Amino acid sequence: MKTPRYLVENLYTADPSAHVFNGKIYIYPSHDIESSIPENDNGDHFDMRDYHVFSMDSIDGEVTDHGVALDVKNIPWSGRQLWAPDVACKNGKYYLYFPLKDKNDIFRIGVAVSNKPEGPFVPQNDPIKGSYTIDPAVLEDNATDFYIYFGGLWGGQLQRYRNNKAIENPAEPADDEPALCARIAKLSEDMLEFAEEPRDVLILDENGEPLKAGDHNRRYFEGPWMHKYNGKYYFSYSTGNTHRLCYAIGDNPYGPFTYAGVILTPVVGWTTHHSIVEFESKWYLFHHDSVPSGGKTWLRSIKVVELEYNEDGTIKTIDGGGKD
Repeated sequence: MKTPRYLVENLYTADPSAHVFNGKIYIYPSHDIESSIPENDNGDHFDMRDYHVFSMDSIDGEVTDHGVALDVKNIPWSGRQLWAPDVACKNGKYYLYFPLKDKNDIFRIGVAVSNKPEGPFVPQNDPIKGSYTIDPAVLEDNATDFYIYFGGLWGGQLQRYRNNKAIENPAEPADDEPALCARIAKLSEDMLEFAEEPRDVLILDENGEPLKAGDHNRRYFEGPWMHKYNGKYYFSYSTGNTHRLCYAIGDNPYGPFTYAGVILTPVVGWTTHHSIVEFESKWYLFHHDSVPSGGKTWLRSIKVVELEYNEDGTIKTIDGGGKD
């Protein structure tokens, strides 16, 4: 599959988290709608209100829409904006992790549970204790341990926190200071809470120094994902305002990770959010762009393309079709 394939035509969908469950590919995207809210850097125009789950028996096969798996109206602590989710499976149960603004307009991360990968999912009464910001992504490591990665700048509110605490005068660091990092925490045995205080996911440059906040072409912005390849841990992410998907490689789930390159050049549309999954001995990149909506950044469509590695374990860069 060298040519990207759009997967859903009847809805606008974005931020696809893809997983293989029971021999099928299941995709958990956000659901874009036309909200008529003016576009701004806080992302208020991304006013998503529910999640649909999709599945495929083969990478080029028919895509099944399983309908609404979770609606913001059914979440007890909800305020607004159901942004990019992820799902993990443990002991036959499926856990949907989702960012949502609470009634005070603060992003938290919630959990909803189902006995089936397609849902419907039943939300917990409260968000994860100590959670904040957006874009949860869960790694199942060695079939026993589960780690959650999260964090997004600007509208994702990551700049409001230091050392897991809200600060009085939120701002990004100066250009010559270390960039803000995504967060990682091991999940509790019941998958419903953090088992520890979240830690920084540190990305280093070629000299072993942390990436600087002014290094917009490489520093972390949002959309974390973690996968393993040949025993190494690949932390991939969006650079946000420079519109790239980049990655860094480490030896364990916590890092540190050394910057390794660009997975995907910019797409049409402002944001880039993705997942990487192996299926039937090939690797695939799931992502989105705004081509079907005529370039409207808040009306995106999910797509998939094959991802390939070089012999040294680096990833071959894919052309996103936008302007770099």
